[in-house]
Amino acid sequence: MKRAFGLVVLIAALLVPRIAMAGPALVFEPYSGTVFYAEDPDVPWFPASLTKLMVLYLAFSDLKAGRVTMDTPIVSTPEAEKQAPSKLGLPVGQSISMEIALKVLIVKSANDVAVMLAQKLGGGNEQAFIVRMNAAAQALGMTHTHYDNVNGLPDEKQVTTARDLAKLARAIIVQFPDRLDLFKLRYVKVGKTLIRSHNGLLLDYPGADGMKTGFICDSGFNIVASATHDGRKLVAVVLGEMSIASRRDRVTELLDNGFKRYFWKSLFGTTIDGLPVQTGISSTPPHLRAQVCGGGHWPTHPHTASKKKKHHSSSSPAKLDLDTSMPEGAQ
Repeated sequence: MKRAFGLVVLIAALLVPRIAMAGPALVFEPYSGTVFYAEDPDVPWFPASLTKLMVLYLAFSDLKAGRVTMDTPIVSTPEAEKQAPSKLGLPVGQSISMEIALKVLIVKSANDVAVMLAQKLGGGNEQAFIVRMNAAAQALGMTHTHYDNVNGLPDEKQVTTARDLAKLARAIIVQFPDRLDLFKLRYVKVGKTLIRSHNGLLLDYPGADGMKTGFICDSGFNIVASATHDGRKLVAVVLGEMSIASRRDRVTELLDNGFKRYFWKSLFGTTIDGLPVQTGISSTPPHLRAQVCGGGHWPTHPHTASKKKKHHSSSSPAKLDLDTSMPEGAQ
């Protein structure tokens, strides 16, 4: 009896930390909306630079409606210049085309360019654009999302969920198929400067074709990642990983498993809206700063941050990561 009880305690000790520390995740087929896997889809989370997916959604909407073109100039302003990195760093008054702005927003996750776009698309008023962001979120059924800024820099009011991000990613893919090639870009050239992508999956995951990474200390390492194998497309949402490496490991595992089970999951899976709504969860996002950034001090290298999940390999060979260059910056 004692041995049996001891075994139960040991198993509980091994399993509970993994369950308690696992961040939200969701894998789905974007055209049907069928969910292949979901873990805490309604737990509130800081989106970090995944915020910029909504900026892109509205920019694509305005392009489609003819309100702007890819040649429309996007001008740097004093408000844009003040933004924290990651940023393009244009002098006040200098402009780039809408096309370059969108590419830089995706490839570099530039916080200043997000403000520049917001001011242009908001009729010169960044706050008016934030109102548009929240209205669009409600129209898409993102009922647990609120935007308070346009780039995802730290803000207690800026909140989303894995389910809501899945709805936004699906809307971009379904409504704007002609813009999806932008998410595949591994680099963009601005003047004589070559800017490489923050999304390392584009380099090392077969079939990867977008979408966006995100990081602030309180959110951990987030990603919405899409990939296509043999004409079949999946999107994974992963929130709150402890490092670039663990985020890559987890999203790779989720996509791999999704493609392996594609046929029967596509037949028997539920939809994003059909997932049972979680109850009894906190109304505020967790703060991961102490675990991810050591109480505000950036680790020597992101790969040295502790791993949340025991199944993440710590012995895998080093890979080129292009995701973060600054301690804090909605990247």
